[in-house]
Amino acid sequence: MNLLNIIKEIETVDPEFHDRISPRRQAIKNMTGLGKKLALGAMPFAIGGLFNKAYGQTQPTAINDILNFALTLEYLEAEFYTRGVTAYSSQLAGTPAIGALTVIRDDENKHVAFLKSVLSTAAVAKPTFDFTAKGTFPDPFAAGNYGVFLALAQAFEDTGVRAYKGQAPFLMSNKTVLGAALNIHSVEARHASHIRQMRKAQGDTMLKPWITGNSRGTIPAAAQAVYNGEELETQAGVKISGISVDGVTISTAAATEAFDEPLTYSQALNIAKLFIA
Repeated sequence: MNLLNIIKEIETVDPEFHDRISPRRQAIKNMTGLGKKLALGAMPFAIGGLFNKAYGQTQPTAINDILNFALTLEYLEAEFYTRGVTAYSSQLAGTPAIGALTVIRDDENKHVAFLKSVLSTAAVAKPTFDFTAKGTFPDPFAAGNYGVFLALAQAFEDTGVRAYKGQAPFLMSNKTVLGAALNIHSVEARHASHIRQMRKAQGDTMLKPWITGNSRGTIPAAAQAVYNGEELETQAGVKISGISVDGVTISTAAATEAFDEPLTYSQALNIAKLFIA
């Protein structure tokens, strides 16, 4: 997530942002040096503090509800990768895989810290998670289950991408929050693609970096809800499949691959609830 873009977004849509926080001149001075004074890992806390000062008393409850929904998903992913890195650090020592998983773990924990700092006392508590979904899946952290871990990682990342997209229209009233959510959304998409490539390197040679139709591939059937609805061939009233471009006819598979479909609040929450103890 490029947090510096959030500052630019705030300045674009809310010229009074500086005045909401402190006298304009001092605020400009503080924000100009922000990137130099703070390590990147501390940026979420700093930006969250600015949000609280600027909007904390007036932020609509609906926005808080959406942010808490996002926070629940981020709690899930942060906990999953934190436990996964611990479980597989020895097995994957010295490989690119452990480096990638560590980066994803750190990203997810930064997302949690950021959302909590924005929500302040309105933030929901972290649930207790059961990553077997009450016995539906093998323990993803047990010896020999690295493939299960990566399969669930893919399902979680694909859920995150679609869930953030599904909530974006409801954040239109607050451009600052919308910008932050879309920044997280893009990072989730990169995670999803990278996890798929890691699974392909593990032997799932037919796996693509994107979703085709509503296929879950080799992920267990219990995760099918993550992919339902991705098979749409029509966008904005236009049927994409069958269109001919420069002599090439777009196939049904290609039409579904070219667009990601959003998950509704209830759809994404029902997926997350599978893993909440």
